[in-house]
Amino acid sequence: MSEDLILVDERDRAIGRGEKMAVHAEGRLHRAFSIFLVDRRGRLLLQRRSRAKYHSPGLWANSCCGHPRPGERTLAAARRRLGEELGASAPLRFGFKARYRTALPNGLVENELVQVCFGPAPSDVSLALNPAEASAVAYLTLPALRRDIARRPRRYAYWLRHYLENHYAALRKAIAGTRRRNRKGEG
Repeated sequence: MSEDLILVDERDRAIGRGEKMAVHAEGRLHRAFSIFLVDRRGRLLLQRRSRAKYHSPGLWANSCCGHPRPGERTLAAARRRLGEELGASAPLRFGFKARYRTALPNGLVENELVQVCFGPAPSDVSLALNPAEASAVAYLTLPALRRDIARRPRRYAYWLRHYLENHYAALRKAIAGTRRRNRKGEG
């Protein structure tokens, strides 16, 4: 099934649309989102991408990520994908924007302006992983994740490594804020 992505300029202004695989083959700049779910102890819920994924199969990544569809608001798209990938729902808040470009081993190019969102992690028992999207989940603190990425970077998706290398302070701040809201029951 074909899926269109939102093409953007460097200021994240929509300038068109393009078919998902063509956009990645051509390396065109497009809008995306990443979600980090945080439990009450401040640990991040990570997902292991399904081996069936068209890129980065079997690698560990943040809780969920994807692309808004033309006409779809980014937070609405993020909530949609959270349900599609993990069978979960959570109130999400914007944390920060990130920009990266990388060539993937399969010849595709990720060239994204990403809205990185945060929300409370549901309990393990309430997750219903879509096997076409995710094969496992794990919880790690941000410092433990940083150490493991330094030791075994090839286990992790490029964008997760990028966030830790280039946005560590923003991650730490957003995680702390999400944890505080979790403790207060604000979700």
